[in-house]
Amino acid sequence: MNNVSKRRALGAVAGFSAIALAIGTALPAQAADSQLKIGAVIPLTGALSFLSPPEIAGLHMAVDEINAAGGVLGKKVSLSILDSGDGDTLSIADQSATKHLANKVDVVIGAAASGVTRSIINKITGAKVVQISMSNTAPDLSTWKDGGYYFRTAPSDLLQGKIVANQILQDAAKNVAIVYQDTSYGNGLKDVAAATLTKGKATVKSYAFPENETNFASIVDKALADDPDAVLLISYNEAYKAIPALKSKGYNGSNIYFVDGNLADYSKESFASYLNGAKGTLPGKALSAGFKSKLAAVYKAKTGKTLTEYSYGAETYDAVLLAAIAAQAAKDASGPGIKKEITNISLKGAGKVTVSNFKAALAALKAGKKVNYDGVSGPVEFDKNGDPTGAYIGIYRFNSKGQYSDNLIKVVAGNTVK
Repeated sequence: MNNVSKRRALGAVAGFSAIALAIGTALPAQAADSQLKIGAVIPLTGALSFLSPPEIAGLHMAVDEINAAGGVLGKKVSLSILDSGDGDTLSIADQSATKHLANKVDVVIGAAASGVTRSIINKITGAKVVQISMSNTAPDLSTWKDGGYYFRTAPSDLLQGKIVANQILQDAAKNVAIVYQDTSYGNGLKDVAAATLTKGKATVKSYAFPENETNFASIVDKALADDPDAVLLISYNEAYKAIPALKSKGYNGSNIYFVDGNLADYSKESFASYLNGAKGTLPGKALSAGFKSKLAAVYKAKTGKTLTEYSYGAETYDAVLLAAIAAQAAKDASGPGIKKEITNISLKGAGKVTVSNFKAALAALKAGKKVNYDGVSGPVEFDKNGDPTGAYIGIYRFNSKGQYSDNLIKVVAGNTVK
């Protein structure tokens, strides 16, 4: 097209637009997104890689169930899983987020680590793509300037920090050493736990280490110098180095307390029996045998491997279903469409139908009803910051084999934002 033709064409378009506006005729609106595309950014490598198997299982299980029910807006949901790395390899998460955005995903599930999310949240939410983390717990993410596009299905450490500290106090500990990872995750959890312990009249001293630390000899020496009757270990997989260091100094393993970042199956480790009686906290309700069996079956089918960890599998599953139900409710699978409805479909209310799976939600929405999704991990009722206001924290005890998942002491319900 030559320049004269271009000017004539543009003039014709402008003229049509002016006439349309003058007589009140609306120009065609941009069509709603009719296919939900999900991109996951999870720790396939790095310090939290032990969490990826249950997250992979939760992602696939949710998407498979949605598609078996007919999909979102009548179309199958697509899923792409990319690596997030960890706090020492933030470029991996950035590259994964960039790739997902280039592929025009509507929602990103992840990252697992709060520090990793901090490095990609502006890129994702700035593109008006919804981001839902299954395991971010840093309190400062509640007020992040994300335009209303960030959500999480795990409670912030305002809740977990208080509960693990209260358990330590209930166990009559008066002198507590906190050995913590010097990251947004570690500092947030340490601060809440220390404040709760101090309020409970315990003496507290804290000892920091960098993410991916491998030598804990001097840190443990300092932590044990005052003969603490409890050690709260806040870490990711650095625990595999910290635990042997504590054992080598003769510290009583039953007096170690773990958190979600390091509560793991240590049965294959030489120090497994040393942990007998140790306790730890993990967000979420106790998973039913049926749900765990389904997660394991999906993971086996997708990877050929056996699932031994279940941490955050439920929160991942819930994140996907919340996005899908929101898109269906909005009749728009785009980021703005999901954002518009995701809080609404998470809240209970008069006249709403409470659902716990996509098939039931789809049937209710098609019948013209409003829905409230209650998740496997808990009620997941989002507040204005995208935090689940009502949440559960499980307290577990390790057995002599270094395993915890079948030894739930109790589940504590609480408000994650107070």
